[in-house]
Parts: sequence; C-alpha cells; structure tokens
Amino acid sequence: MPLPTPNSAWGGQLADFRELARTFCQRELVPNAARWSEQKHVERELWTKAGEVGLLALSIPEEYGGGGGTFAHEAVLYEEQARAGDSAWGVAVHNGIVAHYLLAYANEDKKKEWLPKLASGEMVAAIGMTEPGTGSDLQGIKTRAVRDGDEYVINGAKTFITNGGLADLIVLAVKTDPDAGAHGVSLVAVPADTPGFRRGRLLDKVGLKGQDTAELFFDDVRVPVANLLGDAEGQGFVQMMQQLPQERLIIAVTAVAGMEAAIERTLAYTKERTAFGRPVFSFQNTKFTLAEAATEAAVARAFLDQCIERHLRGELDVQGAAMVKLWTTERVNKVVDDCLQLFGGYGYMTEYPIARAWADARINRIFGGTSEIMKEIISRTL
Repeated sequence: MPLPTPNSAWGGQLADFRELARTFCQRELVPNAARWSEQKHVERELWTKAGEVGLLALSIPEEYGGGGGTFAHEAVLYEEQARAGDSAWGVAVHNGIVAHYLLAYANEDKKKEWLPKLASGEMVAAIGMTEPGTGSDLQGIKTRAVRDGDEYVINGAKTFITNGGLADLIVLAVKTDPDAGAHGVSLVAVPADTPGFRRGRLLDKVGLKGQDTAELFFDDVRVPVANLLGDAEGQGFVQMMQQLPQERLIIAVTAVAGMEAAIERTLAYTKERTAFGRPVFSFQNTKFTLAEAATEAAVARAFLDQCIERHLRGELDVQGAAMVKLWTTERVNKVVDDCLQLFGGYGYMTEYPIARAWADARINRIFGGTSEIMKEIISRTL
C-alpha cells in the first residue's frame, strides 16, 4: 500500500519538496535512531543541518527568514519523518507550533529577532504548557509571572516538554492573574540562557525514546515585559485555543502516516516470511487483518486530507480538529497493534520498526489533548 503522493489536492505542487524531505529524513534520521534512543535526544547539529537545507520554519513568511510555504509543506515533512520511522526529532513542535505562536502574537521586534534563528536552526524552540499537577487542565497552571517594572519574574515548573533538553527559547504558559481563571493565563517567551532557568532530567518514556522530553524549572527568572505574547496580559488561554487546532492536525498527520507506514512494513514482512511452508500473507487471517487495516488507513487518510484542505483555506474549526485528532489517533493504535501481531515474536523486539511504532503510537491518544478531552470538545457542539 503506497504512502500518499503529491497528487493529493493539498500536495499537488510539492513533489520536489517531498523528495527533499524524504532524502533528508532517510539520510539524517534513519541511521541515527539507535543512538538517539539510547541518549534520549538528537544532536544539536541536526537542527542546523535542517536549517541549511530549508526544512525549518517552512510556513513562516520569508520576511522573517522562513520558507514562505503553507501548512501543506509542514504536512509533507511530518509524513516523511513518519515514513522514516523517526520519532526523535521534535521538528513539529519547533515548526508547526512554536514558530506560529511567535508569528501570530510576538511584537514585531521579537519576530525579527527570534524567527530567523528558528529558521536557521540557531535556536531550538519548545512550548511549556503542562505542569506536574495539571495535565490537560490549562486553566489550572501554577507557574506565576509577576510584573516588576519592565520585567516579569517567573516561578514554577513544567513537565513533559518536547525539545526541553535542547531548547533555546520556550514559549511559556503562566498565570499573570491567579484569581482570574482562564482570563489570568498569559504566554511569555523565555530564552534558555536567562538566569534562574534550569532543566531537570530527560524523561524515560514508553515510546518516543529519542525525543528530548524534559522537566523545566523557573526560579525568579526575569524576562522583559516585551517578551509577552499579545498586546495585553490574560490572552494566553485564547491564544492557545486558537493554535491548538493546528497542533491537533499535526498529530493527525503523523498518526495517518504512521498507520500507512506500518501497513507497508507488515505487507512486506508477511509476503517474505514463511510459516508451515507458505508465506504468512497467504493465510486468511493475515489477509483479512491487513484488508481491515488498509480500509482503516484509507478512511483516516480521506478525513485527514479533507481537514488539511479546510485548514489551508482557514476553515478548520476546533470541533473538526478535535474530530480528526480523535479518530486518527485511535485508529493508529489499533492498526499498529494489529500489524505487530502479524510479526509474531519478532514484533515484540525493539530492533524491529513495528515494535517502536507500536510504543510510539500510544502517546497520540494523550498529548495535544487526550481522547477524552477531544470527546468533550466535540460534544459541546452537538
């Protein structure tokens, strides 16, 4: 079953870019997977290499050093990363999430200061929302930013932060008014070289072993008020709600591409592997399992492509993003699990990509808002 090609409506003109992304992922990501998994992070030079070939800040305007592309370019890169079986490089957070928070809400001077560095790989970006006691409850964050003259003094902690180990710039969700609920949340950009900022351990996860997911701590960290995203305090919750549809769409892109890649690998394996004197694929159970998996992937792909096209037109709403995130992440877990079963005992060995894909897929139902939160969001519009 082939992976999506640039013939889809949203990717029709991106054949050359897809080839660039595929070549980079195969050359720079695949050979390093084992080492990154062992050390729990990619090398810093990966980011500068990606910047040199034009794979960073893809959908950021050229005036800020970006590629001047659209979300379609982002989607192609994330698909090719998934096709390569990589889950270590946190480029989706850097490109598709943090860069767009800065583009949408940072003041002009800060856009010109930070975005070109994100595009070149000089700076790696992270976003700090989740805290040890909050999870999906963004209104309940405890990290405080107290204004002191022309500075904010920040105290608090974040956890499960993708790119946290290498990040040079963190967009941080803070409470500027602890008594105002959602209206007291603001976003502040914190450079990692600011005194009082420190990183905790790189977390040991079930999957995504090579991704530098870290704890972050802020002890009397002082940043200029100019680092506030937006023109006033208290806009952070609305800003996050505005940006979360793209984040959830990115998760759906990787889920569907991961599904398709798992099916491709399983088809190849079952046609080569023999049992009882014939290929594993020749057994009815194998054929039926893969027929169901291919159908699941085709339905998910059709819905995803529809949502990407809506997003490119600026029409993807919160409900649609929640639906595509819910559907594709639930499906990828089922499909990859079914595929792993067809590998038998080898499917449980981490040296096989299907085993890593199985472990990696599980987080999709949790990050970016859990499946339960997606159902709650969808139900509000019914």
